[in-house]
Amino acid sequence: MSGMSAMAPPRPIGILGTGSYVPERVVTNEEVAAKVPDITADWIESRTGIRTRRYAADTEATSDLAAHAARNALDHAGLPATLIDYIIVSTSTGDFPQPATASILQQLIGAQSAACFDINAVCAGFVYAIEVARGLIMANPGSRALVVGADVYSRILNFSDRRTAVLLGDGAGAVIMGEVPEGHGMLDVTLSTHGEAQDLIKVAAGGSRLPTSAQTLADGGHFFTMQGRAVRDFVMNNVPPVVQKVLDRVGVGVDDIACFVPHQANGVLLGQLADRCGLSRDRTHLVVGRYGNLGSASVPVALDDAVRTGAIGDGELVLLSGFGGGMSVGTCLLRWSACHGQGQHE
Repeated sequence: MSGMSAMAPPRPIGILGTGSYVPERVVTNEEVAAKVPDITADWIESRTGIRTRRYAADTEATSDLAAHAARNALDHAGLPATLIDYIIVSTSTGDFPQPATASILQQLIGAQSAACFDINAVCAGFVYAIEVARGLIMANPGSRALVVGADVYSRILNFSDRRTAVLLGDGAGAVIMGEVPEGHGMLDVTLSTHGEAQDLIKVAAGGSRLPTSAQTLADGGHFFTMQGRAVRDFVMNNVPPVVQKVLDRVGVGVDDIACFVPHQANGVLLGQLADRCGLSRDRTHLVVGRYGNLGSASVPVALDDAVRTGAIGDGELVLLSGFGGGMSVGTCLLRWSACHGQGQHE
């Protein structure tokens, strides 16, 4: 071959460690019902499957939650922050409009060598972020990425709107990504966005379209809004075909999935979604009853919980699916690699 050696095939990219963090303050359905007109605690649980959620303390911002989760993931992976090359934070409730929350996180955990940036694909953002991280690591073999999904939705809730106020909480989940053994790691990812439906989930004010003003504050334009039934229809119509596409491309069936980790949108909806996808409810990992809808943090918090509770074993197939504002869907199939220690979790 004219003295040229064949290039080695790229190593697969996967998850080296997981971590999560939820604030200490537990908010019950009774507490929410006392603020929201015309509902009861039983009404909330029957329609959402949520019993409690967590709210950040007044002194906690998104980066603080992210730092707790990041440290736990680093411990789990057995790595110091100084060996992280990239930090990607998926959030739609960053500390500030600028700078990126990822840059604040870098300073908090001492990851001085990392390039840092945020992405915003709302509740689909974590899956988007791990696909971006995979591309970066493939382009720089041997590198590692910290990917965090973190949101503090309690700061933008309108407690006169029962469609949203009952659902959302605060939290952060993190993964460390890098090269994993052959046959493991990320097998397939599909990302899609339906911009024609972007009005279904929104925070209307505070950007360049409607800058903050006395009028936008008076109008409640800084609150989170969602058209609940239309969002449900979007999820049921768009997520199952994407899941099937990913499974078909890899050549596996729904019965091969050991653990399905969806965005923790609404417990009732997720049961219906698992059925529509043909996935086992018993293998669908839910934390929504304890934590509510955590936005970008939903998938990584649920994934970390699945890892810690033994719901995922080495070599098993794990399906991640995020969906939310934009409207966007991100689905990832990976073969789990238990090539790290158990670490410590808060």
